[in-house]
Amino acid sequence: MHVSERGLQRADDEQILDLAAAESRVVVSEDTDFGALLSRSGATLPSFVLLRTANALTPDEQAALIAANLPTIAVDLEDGCIAVLSPLRIRVRPLPIRPVD
Repeated sequence: MHVSERGLQRADDEQILDLAAAESRVVVSEDTDFGALLSRSGATLPSFVLLRTANALTPDEQAALIAANLPTIAVDLEDGCIAVLSPLRIRVRPLPIRPVD
């Protein structure tokens, strides 16, 4: 579902995260602000998938990248994580993000 389908194309990132958490959805974006907000908030949900090099990928290629990696990250997404996907790499950090000592 795209935010525009919910009339949220002008919503701030916090509103989008709140809705995603309330509806048990995963936020998918190339906007790193979502990861920063989740990290600062100490939230455990919603999960967030950050697409790297998304500008170089068509929407169909983005969907294929997510679909190809979904079996690998599905449990992490259910538990709460930030997953970074690129055509050559996957990185997953569980939520909440703990400060580095």
